[in-house]
Amino acid sequence: MTKFLAAILMTAATYAVSLAGPTTALAETGIVIMHGKGGKNMQKAPTQILARFLRDKGFIVAAPNMPWQADRIFDKTLEEAMIEIDGIVAELKSDGADKIVIAGHSLGANAALAYGARRDGLAGIIAMAPGHVPELWASRFADDVAKARAMVDAGNGDEEAEFNDINQGKTTTFLMPAKNYLSWYDPDGEAVMPKSAARLKPGTPLMWIVGEQDRMAGFGEAYAFAKAPAHPNSRYEVIGGGHGATPKKGKGKILKWLKGL
Repeated sequence: MTKFLAAILMTAATYAVSLAGPTTALAETGIVIMHGKGGKNMQKAPTQILARFLRDKGFIVAAPNMPWQADRIFDKTLEEAMIEIDGIVAELKSDGADKIVIAGHSLGANAALAYGARRDGLAGIIAMAPGHVPELWASRFADDVAKARAMVDAGNGDEEAEFNDINQGKTTTFLMPAKNYLSWYDPDGEAVMPKSAARLKPGTPLMWIVGEQDRMAGFGEAYAFAKAPAHPNSRYEVIGGGHGATPKKGKGKILKWLKGL
């Protein structure tokens, strides 16, 4: 066989592979992408844009409404949300995924970290523009947390009451069960990202990606990323833009990281 003919055959084989679609490695990777707090999760939402992008690249992707979506706002505790994620993961596996990555934007990133702290065998965690910092809001919401704790201690944790929240500088009042509020806003509780990062299961790589205009960028790696168990595939990335745009603007870096797992 001449070198010229061999080159032609090699080119044809490469072209055939490209027509066949995504590589097996990508097709076997399932990704849960969780939106931020109060999001509508519509087609134009940043996490939905990322989900479509990754599906087009061959990944198996789920981007469902979560318990902190606008129409569900905190209808579950953090631990109940972890069980909901278990169900989403099971669906991805039934669709053929044998590697699972949990990704989230803002509060979704907080939940992704919490999930990674509780579940073994994950291929990775992606924290995009991480948000929701109850330990830093301790004085701001001290009265709300105290009210919620008193209701829980009195056996009234399932009763709803009005509680305060802040989201990207905007203060809001939500009606929700006291136990749910305490679960997400207790400054010593389970929704504290540095605590979750430190408890990530060994062997789980973490991608932390944040926009340079995001408040969280000012906290740097030391806030939570550096507390995670070391892993050669873990990455801390700062990109252009602000909080809301990170899933969209960071999709190229996210894809590169996923391919490197």
